[in-house]
Amino acid sequence: MNDLWDRMRSRVLPALLTATGVTLLAAGLLTYTVPVAAGPAPSSAAVGATPTASPSPSPRITLPPLTSAPAASASPAADPDRVATRVRIAALDIDMPVIKGPAGYPPCDVAMYLKELSQPGQGRATYLFAHAREGMFLPLLETSAKKQLGMIVEVWTSDDQRFLYEIVEVRRDQRTLDDPFAAGSEQLWLQTSEGPRGTPGKTQVIAMPLSIASADAEGAHPKAKPRACG
Repeated sequence: MNDLWDRMRSRVLPALLTATGVTLLAAGLLTYTVPVAAGPAPSSAAVGATPTASPSPSPRITLPPLTSAPAASASPAADPDRVATRVRIAALDIDMPVIKGPAGYPPCDVAMYLKELSQPGQGRATYLFAHAREGMFLPLLETSAKKQLGMIVEVWTSDDQRFLYEIVEVRRDQRTLDDPFAAGSEQLWLQTSEGPRGTPGKTQVIAMPLSIASADAEGAHPKAKPRACG
């Protein structure tokens, strides 16, 4: 199984990222070449501290303009087609439907998942992003890093599961996706912008898994109404 993953990471995933890179670059989310090798999960020791990843000769992934829970392994009976459908941080009054990241500029009124990374319960990093606007991820930008630590993030999935995570780190002015791509254990990453379209740095919030439980179908499938951002 490890050999299969190594082959996919070194051959299939770089090809996929290359194919999708143009659309993500057009959306102002990121530019990249290929992902770095897997490394350790981020530490909760300090806000803004950068976890150490295994050295890799691969080019770095960059993200230009636009902790402490036990590590969790993949869900035993995880639906291979599972995707995130809803994200909520009750303490910040964030509650949004989640859809697949678009080919063009990201819409408003929804959060989006980066399809090149993982989904909840699959043992690697899940990456959700949304604009820093009212009713969206603006509180991640406006709330101090210290206050966000320990907050609970809920993520529902298409197979009616609810995943709980605890915020362990907040990073400002981030410009790479190296660490989420290098994650070797279950993690949740949230991203929002730090300025007008074209501003390089992003805010990244990292959360670690706490628990998984069944959820009612209605709660797991909110009606998404994405709209073009004016």
